[in-house]
Amino acid sequence: MKKSFPKSLLAVVLCCSAGVSARAQQRDTVPVPVTMPADISPFSLGNPQQFEIADIAVTGTEFLDKSLLLSLSGLAVGDKVVMPGDHFAKAIQGLWGQRLFSNIAIYITKIEGNKIWLEIALVEKPRMSSFVFKGVKKSDADELTTKAALRKGSVVTEALQQNTLAVVRKFYAEKGFRNVTVRMEERKDPPPAINSASVIFWVDKGNKVKVNDINIVGNYNVSDNALKKKMKGTKEVSRFTLYPEMANAWTDSMATSDDYWKEMGFLSATRTLQKIDPYFRFHLFSSAKFNDIKYTEDKEKLIAVYNSKGFRDAQIVKDTTYNSAKGNLNVEIKLEEGKKYYFGNITWRGNTVYNDTILSRGLGIKKGDVYNLELLGKRLGNPPGPEGGDIGSLYMDDGYLFFQVDPVEIGIRGDTIDYEIRIQEGPQATIKDIRIAGNEKTNEHVIRRELRTLPGEKFSRQNLMRSQREISQLGFFNPETIGINPVPNVQEGTVDIDYKVEERANDQLELSAGWGGYIGLTGTLGVTFNNFSLRNIFKKETWDPLPSGDGQKLSVRVSSNGKAYRSYNFSFTEPWLGGKKRNPFSVSFYSSHQSPYAMAKYYGQTVENENAYLKVMGGSISLGKQLRWPDDWFSLMYSIQYQRYKLWDYNYFGMPGFETGTSNNLSFRITLARSSVDQQIFPRSGSSFMVYGQFTPPYSAFNRDKDYKAEPIAEQFKFIEYQKYRMSAEWYVPLSRPRGTDNKSLVLKVAAKFGYLGRYNNRTTLSPFGRFELGGDGLSNFAVYDRDIISQRGYPVYYTSNPKLNPDGGGVPAGYSGFTMFNKYVMELRYPFSLNPSSTIFGLIFLEAANGYRDFKEYDPFRLRRSVGVGARFYLPMFGLLGFDYGIGLDRLRPGAGMKDAAKFTFMLGFEPE
Repeated sequence: MKKSFPKSLLAVVLCCSAGVSARAQQRDTVPVPVTMPADISPFSLGNPQQFEIADIAVTGTEFLDKSLLLSLSGLAVGDKVVMPGDHFAKAIQGLWGQRLFSNIAIYITKIEGNKIWLEIALVEKPRMSSFVFKGVKKSDADELTTKAALRKGSVVTEALQQNTLAVVRKFYAEKGFRNVTVRMEERKDPPPAINSASVIFWVDKGNKVKVNDINIVGNYNVSDNALKKKMKGTKEVSRFTLYPEMANAWTDSMATSDDYWKEMGFLSATRTLQKIDPYFRFHLFSSAKFNDIKYTEDKEKLIAVYNSKGFRDAQIVKDTTYNSAKGNLNVEIKLEEGKKYYFGNITWRGNTVYNDTILSRGLGIKKGDVYNLELLGKRLGNPPGPEGGDIGSLYMDDGYLFFQVDPVEIGIRGDTIDYEIRIQEGPQATIKDIRIAGNEKTNEHVIRRELRTLPGEKFSRQNLMRSQREISQLGFFNPETIGINPVPNVQEGTVDIDYKVEERANDQLELSAGWGGYIGLTGTLGVTFNNFSLRNIFKKETWDPLPSGDGQKLSVRVSSNGKAYRSYNFSFTEPWLGGKKRNPFSVSFYSSHQSPYAMAKYYGQTVENENAYLKVMGGSISLGKQLRWPDDWFSLMYSIQYQRYKLWDYNYFGMPGFETGTSNNLSFRITLARSSVDQQIFPRSGSSFMVYGQFTPPYSAFNRDKDYKAEPIAEQFKFIEYQKYRMSAEWYVPLSRPRGTDNKSLVLKVAAKFGYLGRYNNRTTLSPFGRFELGGDGLSNFAVYDRDIISQRGYPVYYTSNPKLNPDGGGVPAGYSGFTMFNKYVMELRYPFSLNPSSTIFGLIFLEAANGYRDFKEYDPFRLRRSVGVGARFYLPMFGLLGFDYGIGLDRLRPGAGMKDAAKFTFMLGFEPE
């Protein structure tokens, strides 16, 4: 049988018009096939015929692979098809589901016997030649492009449109724009472009919608304010109005009348805030935007509040949101508290290592305590908390890595719940392998020697946390990304520990220059290599720019103020002398030259001898060791220091007769320190304590018959004699827990410092060297002479202990040679803006009090100069510390003077002033 018909008349056309196609696409269904009129159809339902497909041609496609399209159609050469039948309808359905075509047709082009020839005619949807967002900022458009995964050349499909519109709505809803309208416009490109179109997304954000009111009903045991404080992601907008909106979706049928004045509610801060809330509300740093995801999380927090107070059956019955009269959003939440529960009997099962008494004491929950499932889990350490002190930590610190605990309710008697805590102790785990990754610059032995987890030893969670702290203290790695992953092997009873670190740049360059009047050019050049390697100094291939990786520190610094001052400093530190124990060894050398003539010229003073000078040369050598008692946070440091002061017609110290001569200062210092601070740059927890005594040889004790005070002052100071004591203590307390993965938290720093410089006996005169200078920023006055600079924000350098006599510094009194005692107290509230290792930034608010005293008679620890202010710190790997403080000296405030006269801006570079 051979049939040949014109394609336009005798083909079976299974397609639809463009209008039908568009409607079908919107309904996500295939178009209904159009059958031929009966008078020209060679087939009939009463006489179905079977054919074998001899060939299939695909036409109309410009960009798609034809073999792939045939595969998607389900038709192939050699297949048997029955006419009439549903084979072609299924083929169209398969192709239509790809959403790539605006029209699909299947033609029969020829029939010979039982052979049939087909043509699949396709009309592709246009390709997107360009796209643009209208009505939004460029930064928003760039972010939307990424989120919607838009790219040129994509097929303009219904899915692309719907996905992009959904992304836009979600993007702006998270920013508080909940009434966004967006539409897509498709414009066909003119020739010579082939089947392409440009797409415009028109966006109207509308006004930002904020949370107007959060109305909570059904809460009788927890106040509205207490619940709203827990809703960190859903906050009410600040407002001040005389006509508050009072519409609520629900009212509390059990609420009692609130007679504020009759019940003297003004005596309660909570009731007062609730009373004025409809009229006045001030929320600092509150955006008040509504976010669905955060709102869902906040609802869970509300239930957690009730669970922590014993209401284990508390639930949110229903909640709703609706627009207020001004277009903002009202949130309504209806609670059902249920009854309050208490802990009953708590029994232990499965414990053999620790008896019930020890475990109950560690749990800290007694019969009759308010039921709190979160507290129970925390005390059990399920999972163990970072601060330790729970049952899980108790076991894991003793090697029981496979420890498991399961609290089970075994009875409810009225409002009392009995618990049985089932423990599976498991075997003690032994550390097998330690693996370290990520140290591209630092040699592995530098990290391994800091670890408290050693192969062959018993596993200890405490040692694991301590190892993390020690790695962070090195300063070579990003403390926020230090990863520790124990890999237990239950069958062998061992554990492998993987440490992952991220190197960060910590070498520092100090480079500054300026021009200062008569002094002329001022400049500083310094470089510090914090991960130096002395043993590789002769290996050229390790220089980049200097050999590194062994954890040693090398510092070189040159500073000059032209004619007025110049200094040279060099220091080297080996933290592990010998490589087996933490015995830090340091050597340093420094030299300086100062001209009082140049300084006097700069300040408009008169000095007769322009060749006058003060030269200081000195060095030190120190050796320390880590102690194991009282605990291994303690360290002891011994050092020997020598300075030689050479003066020529230099009368700055206010001591007649001490203008020319040479003084030698040989001293021995012993320092006891303890530090448990978690990291160097932005500590969040721990404390630091340091006390030292510094002693010169008691020269006067060797010659008791000699009257030193009867000799010329220059002779008395030829060999300086003194005893000196310093104490410093710092505490870091986290006031909030980090939210998310950024580890940002509010931290309180409290510090106290004390210093004393004295003589061995009354037969000697105390020299001006080594005394304390109070006030200033610690930067501009660091090079004046050899003294301990104790800075104070908000104050210039001051010379008397009485704040009323010398509130603004200046005016050096006759005979002043520095303080011999001081006290300083600091309180700072810190918050990090960025913990990125390339730029750590945090802000602070401070309270500070300090003062200096000349002797014990003048000493009064409560007579202090006080200051308050704000500041910021920037730690950049290359330059170290950059920072500023704006302090207001409270004792500088005087009647008739403004705040500006009592304020002082302090800038710091390279180091934090003491």
